[in-house]
Amino acid sequence: MLNRREFFAATGAGLLAAQTGLLAQQPKKKKRLAVVTTLWTYKSHAWHMAERFLHGYPIEGKWHESGLEVVSAYVDQRPDGDLSGQRSKEFGFPIFPTVAEALRCGGDKLNVDAVLLIGEHGDYPKNEFGQKLYPRYELFSKITDVFRKDKVSVPVFNDKHLSWNFDYAKKMVNTSKELGFAFQAGSSLPVTWRMPSVDMPYGAEVTEAMGIANGPIDIYDFHAMEMIQSMLERRKGGETGVQKVMALRGTELWQAMDGGQLPGNGWPLELFEACLSRSQTLAQSASFSHRYPTEEQIREKVKDPIYYWIKYRDNTTAHLLLLNGLVGDFTFAAQIKGRKKPLSTLFYLPPNPNVTYSSALMHNAEKMFLTGEAQHPIERTLLTSGVIQSCIQALKKGGGTTPHLNVKYTATRMSPFLKS
Repeated sequence: MLNRREFFAATGAGLLAAQTGLLAQQPKKKKRLAVVTTLWTYKSHAWHMAERFLHGYPIEGKWHESGLEVVSAYVDQRPDGDLSGQRSKEFGFPIFPTVAEALRCGGDKLNVDAVLLIGEHGDYPKNEFGQKLYPRYELFSKITDVFRKDKVSVPVFNDKHLSWNFDYAKKMVNTSKELGFAFQAGSSLPVTWRMPSVDMPYGAEVTEAMGIANGPIDIYDFHAMEMIQSMLERRKGGETGVQKVMALRGTELWQAMDGGQLPGNGWPLELFEACLSRSQTLAQSASFSHRYPTEEQIREKVKDPIYYWIKYRDNTTAHLLLLNGLVGDFTFAAQIKGRKKPLSTLFYLPPNPNVTYSSALMHNAEKMFLTGEAQHPIERTLLTSGVIQSCIQALKKGGGTTPHLNVKYTATRMSPFLKS
């Protein structure tokens, strides 16, 4: 039994512990985030990504409350269906008429800790090659103009491509290095779940790789290229850049196949089979169950096939196929020296509206915002931006050498894709 002195000592210790516990549970002050976006409507990328910082997101079986608070926004276009005004009222952040005012929160100095740049969706012109001229570079330049004038900079995350123009993309990367801020970009494909949950062994000797996907050019081809690149960048020797690309579309592709005129020696059928065998959306005819399609059935279902052939400077070859009508997902396969079977996996994208892959993407962006350190090299997205531009132009020009894509970098050993 406790005596009087022991009782009060224990009670005091308990009170102190309780008070300490309460203090420990006090919420930490959140960092301030500015959103700069082209559009904020239902299912737009601002809806996918910016809203993760308004109400949190699921990650690895838990609901995560972000360590950042949206304190301002700039929205370039606000058509019917705009959600930015509604979100502004509900969550208490102002929408400013200029990028500079959004970053300064109406004051005269930079007043945010991080910037989320989303240059996807909206009414913008297209060039002769079918690329939509999203103003990612222009918006980025307005952000960095503030950094220069105010003599301070903060981390920036850029959604998807750096730019439709490789020269602009290079300027963006060079500016981030000049001003010394963490800069991260890219697709959600490298960070989503994989089925099976495998990675390219670090330092593997890869001879050829393939990605099969669906969707139009200048949109889903970028996602597919980031999928391929996130695996190939881990190969022996690191990334060396791309020396040549070629591209074929529609009947030209089928004719090249029939005439034995595909670039190189064509794509390995073993990789093609591995990719289709990982697909969860493989189209079937009539009342068939899960059957592997014949070449005739593939040609019947795929009305507008698109093929990119990518030759790296170290002679590794990548094949990217967009096969609308046959598949509706993203699969990858690669031939690795010393392995009898290809390494293959599905990059899984859960359906709308609960698109957990954007949670994974923003979780990696949040890590960068909070630590000031990019979670993967910005050069990955610099290279993929340039490859896609070159391949889209090759659909009209026929392809050729790409000395400008001499992008070299070393991948991080740890891959940040969802594993649970």
